[in-house]
Amino acid sequence: MKKDDVILKVEDVSKQYRLGTLGTGTISHDFNRFLAKIRGKEDPYLKIGETNDRSKKGKSEYVWALKDINFEVERGEVLGIIGKNGAGKSTLLKILSKVTGPTTGSIKSKGRIASLLEVGTGFHSEMTGKENIFLNGAILGMTKKEIQSKLDEIISFSGCERYIDTPVKRYSSGMTVRLAFAIAAYLEPDILIVDEVLAVGDAEFQKKAIGKMQDISNNNGRTVIFVSHDMAAIQSLCTRLIILKNGVLNFIGDVNSGISEYLNSSIKKTDTAILCDYEDRQGNGKAKFLDIKFSCLYKNRLYKNCSEIFSGSEKVFFDLEINSENKTSINLSVDISDSKQIPVSNVSSEFTNTDIILKKGINYLRFTINDLNLRAMDYKLSLWMADKNYEVLDFLEHCIIMKVTETDFFNTGKIPRGRQHGYLLLKNKVDFQI
Repeated sequence: MKKDDVILKVEDVSKQYRLGTLGTGTISHDFNRFLAKIRGKEDPYLKIGETNDRSKKGKSEYVWALKDINFEVERGEVLGIIGKNGAGKSTLLKILSKVTGPTTGSIKSKGRIASLLEVGTGFHSEMTGKENIFLNGAILGMTKKEIQSKLDEIISFSGCERYIDTPVKRYSSGMTVRLAFAIAAYLEPDILIVDEVLAVGDAEFQKKAIGKMQDISNNNGRTVIFVSHDMAAIQSLCTRLIILKNGVLNFIGDVNSGISEYLNSSIKKTDTAILCDYEDRQGNGKAKFLDIKFSCLYKNRLYKNCSEIFSGSEKVFFDLEINSENKTSINLSVDISDSKQIPVSNVSSEFTNTDIILKKGINYLRFTINDLNLRAMDYKLSLWMADKNYEVLDFLEHCIIMKVTETDFFNTGKIPRGRQHGYLLLKNKVDFQI
């Protein structure tokens, strides 16, 4: 990364909040900070505080929303930022946008920054859409003549032409986001920061906005920082990815690797009795999944209890271990999804008219798939079990990873590589007529 290409540099940025208060807290705390400062000592409250884990009750009244964040962004790069709710994404964007300052660390940037952080941010509700265009342009340091030259494009892209002379307080949230994005995109900032506000817009606008961000980056050489929970949008738009976890930088690097890391972080690999203590499960618990193992028959050789199965397997076996409180008749299915949790297929006893009767205690069941023809990638399995009245006994969503490995599926001596579309490998024959 060349020094001249770096447009944004984040160095040791941390942000501390005191829970349950506005501002810095009590007068005594502010006074202690002041005394430390004039004595040339470190802020005493920087030594305390807990990590930003919203799911656990803490002992300290101070929390680090962000802790020691470091990264650089190049000119023309599209940087994606993902993480669970409360991970610190919005706090980081507010610091980058200079809406709030960091507790420690520094932000160095070159050029103008335009931000879409929340619906209506930067708008004056009593002013019309057109007046807000000029207001936002002025905030970005543009002249009236510069804004006027972009006015028609902004109004056209927003799709709000009929209401452009109406006060924005009359706009729906979707219309507000449309106009705000159009202003931010067309007033030519050097860095465009977009939080999850695009989710408010309809599907047509989201597609349009993503296309515009790609155009800004590819053709105009401007930098985009994009936060979203939509993994498909992140994958299609971003060139690099950051994952925040509990306020800490957990990953920075390749987009595909980052998405897999993020989606698989809460999933356990198959191992003996791995499902016994699985917490995120639904159902009445009268029967529970204890374990699942994979085996496959490939070229007449049985690979038993393997961590990977082959795309050209003649047979694939799912061996399930179930504990039941009573003797009961059930329906059971294994659902297969891709790495983005999009359903691909499933194996179900219900559709094969198989009557499964569990005995009281430990039960062992086997599902068999003939001719697995899934393309090579990691898949997520969900396990579902219900009684004959469809009362759910146990449901574990996306609990296990099944890794499918590339093989000579077509028996041509070649392994399918490169351009792979869809999930299924279909055997076919091509006839030429000359």
